[in-house]
Amino acid sequence: MKNKSEKPIWIEEYVPIGGIEQYLFHSGTSSDNPVLLYLHGGPGSVECLFAHLFQDEIEKIFTIVHWDQRGAGKTLMKNKDKYPTIDLMLQDLFEVIRYLKQKYKKQKIVLLGRSWGSVLGMTFIKRFPNEVAYFIGVAQVISMLENERVGYGKLKELILQVGDRKSLHKLEAIGEYPGEKLVIDNHFLKKCGKIRKLQGKYHLAGKKDLPIMFKVIKSPIFKWSDITALMKGLKANRNVLETFLAGFDLFAEPADYQVPVYFILGDQDWQAPYVIAEKYFGKIQAPRKQLFLLPGAGHRIMLDQTELFTSALSAIRNREENEELKGI
Repeated sequence: MKNKSEKPIWIEEYVPIGGIEQYLFHSGTSSDNPVLLYLHGGPGSVECLFAHLFQDEIEKIFTIVHWDQRGAGKTLMKNKDKYPTIDLMLQDLFEVIRYLKQKYKKQKIVLLGRSWGSVLGMTFIKRFPNEVAYFIGVAQVISMLENERVGYGKLKELILQVGDRKSLHKLEAIGEYPGEKLVIDNHFLKKCGKIRKLQGKYHLAGKKDLPIMFKVIKSPIFKWSDITALMKGLKANRNVLETFLAGFDLFAEPADYQVPVYFILGDQDWQAPYVIAEKYFGKIQAPRKQLFLLPGAGHRIMLDQTELFTSALSAIRNREENEELKGI
């Protein structure tokens, strides 16, 4: 596809992955830089449409590749009946990484996952550690059930603090949440949607409002079909939500990793509450690890605190480069 910018690396392409054509968007300043594969959230919510808002400076230190996963974005619109399972997603990710290593002549790829992408990324590096140089978890999800429990508790705490009777009435009308066990069905999703609206009011979760949609539309890679894909993303990913994400809990597994692990968290994030990730981080055993807690950043860390986010990524790359030099 045509290069719409003056950047040395600007590629939109569909690549045969997992038996279907899947969308990749590459952007950067030098092929000598490490290649960073960005795993978007959701599942089903692509983030390449936000790239123009936060990654210009990051492209000086990484070549960034956004992948619209099976069941999301431009990949979904190209394959409208090809829905994902967690096993398909992991195999797709393996093939994407192998493709990027060959394309850029790299031994390993840097993997960054945000929100749902952090779930996919952490699961992947446990199964395929030799494919990844290091992993960066942004708005890291540790346990979906704990996410909802802690986020709900923080919301109720703030509502009571300010005496917001209207919001308290709405919260009480939702009933028990999230329950003893997370079951992501239509009943839960309706409750969750109401919780997210209240959390958005108190700046505890990301909002899907007009200002953010205007920013999406201004993306140089935006197509109107991207809106359709966003609307279809939940349905396309129901299997992943119901059979995998609902029960996802890293606390129930050994916290041993064969690759360096970095977390970038926002101290205002209560959608994937940073306090949970902080607790889990203390248990991690890895060759190297480091946690960055960014002040004033919520769930969309890269948009809320772009400069601090960029600085954290730069620090991570510098540390990993220094480790490489020690090994020479």
